[in-house]
Amino acid sequence: MPTNSKSEYYIQLEEHYNAHNYHPLPVVLEKGEGVYVWDVDGKKYYDCLSAYSAVNQGHCHPRIIAALNKQASKLTLTSRAFHNDLLGEYAEFICKYFGYDKVLPMNTGVEGGETALKLCRKWAYEVKGIAKNQAKILFAENNFWGRTIAAVSSSTDRTSYSGFGPFTPGFEIIPYNNIEALREALKDPNVAGFMLEPIQGEAGVVVPDEGYLKAVRALCSEHNVLMIADEVQTGIARTGKLLACDHEEVKPDILILGKALGAGVLPVSAVLSSNEVMMTLKPGEHGSTFGGNPLACAVAMEALKVVTDEKLAENAQKMGEIFRTRLRNIPSEHIETLRGKGLLNAVVIKPYGENKTAYNICLALKENGLLAKQTHDHIIRFAPPLVITEEQVNACCDIIERTILAETTA
Repeated sequence: MPTNSKSEYYIQLEEHYNAHNYHPLPVVLEKGEGVYVWDVDGKKYYDCLSAYSAVNQGHCHPRIIAALNKQASKLTLTSRAFHNDLLGEYAEFICKYFGYDKVLPMNTGVEGGETALKLCRKWAYEVKGIAKNQAKILFAENNFWGRTIAAVSSSTDRTSYSGFGPFTPGFEIIPYNNIEALREALKDPNVAGFMLEPIQGEAGVVVPDEGYLKAVRALCSEHNVLMIADEVQTGIARTGKLLACDHEEVKPDILILGKALGAGVLPVSAVLSSNEVMMTLKPGEHGSTFGGNPLACAVAMEALKVVTDEKLAENAQKMGEIFRTRLRNIPSEHIETLRGKGLLNAVVIKPYGENKTAYNICLALKENGLLAKQTHDHIIRFAPPLVITEEQVNACCDIIERTILAETTA
């Protein structure tokens, strides 16, 4: 496998032995600290993706790594066949942190989504009284919450679902940011829940109209339907509030968290809800070997403490405003729109050149020392770690402006 550089060697190795289910930028990273990452050839970059908002606290945060190392040398996994001394402490901590009665700990965001759907269906039959196997769950068009069969069954993205049928029944899709569509769908008495992202991340950072979430909450309450908020990407300070739902002071019936709950150190997810919903599950009906393991509990508690102690929600709000102001002032006709909240932002690029897309700009950004990734063909998501400073935000914006102007006028 002859190559001309370290990066080429690792990329070819991965191409040869790994499944081809991703198309990453051609950069091979080996180190991260705060808002920076370094590749195997020693080049330093600003990370403006944060592993899809999993690294909100910054790469290798020293407090979180210390918590990881301390617990890793003591006890890492017991399964749920036995109790461990951290699960109860963690459960109390996270429930009080977010204001819920119970937590069900899992590992990945999509596991959190699956857990929420099972809880919703169980509640539908045992509490709401929907006839057996008749419960329906609504999803917002253009949603994204993972790659499992249930997740792609609720998807409107052809790339996600094509070739993977048959699909999970009992799911219905309605337009996002459309209260009248929800009102109409809720006329069906068999609807048990509505799962949505407060801001759609993978769809291109689609921010709903002000008042949408509050109206969703009111309609769900009126029809005795569970509001399920997928805050895997938007939660934990990313949008300038602890939760994106907090922008409208809305509390969902079921809250799904992941990504930054593990601070990029471990896969940690959680589903939080009321006793009424959570206590419908009995032993043996749902679980995970690794969910609630002591290592994850230690990391998640420290990850959340860092968010509070370092005021990361406040910093995301302030830095996000600076970021959007800078990008709005880029004198380019090829920027169609800019949208976002806090430090979850996206730039929509108009087509330019000969068959060039947002991916070409991402390649140019990489060459200029900044890593970001397109979603779909024409949208670039910018989501740096929430520890970013004003000086670093301005440095990133300098690179973005210089790159977009050079790339689209070449």
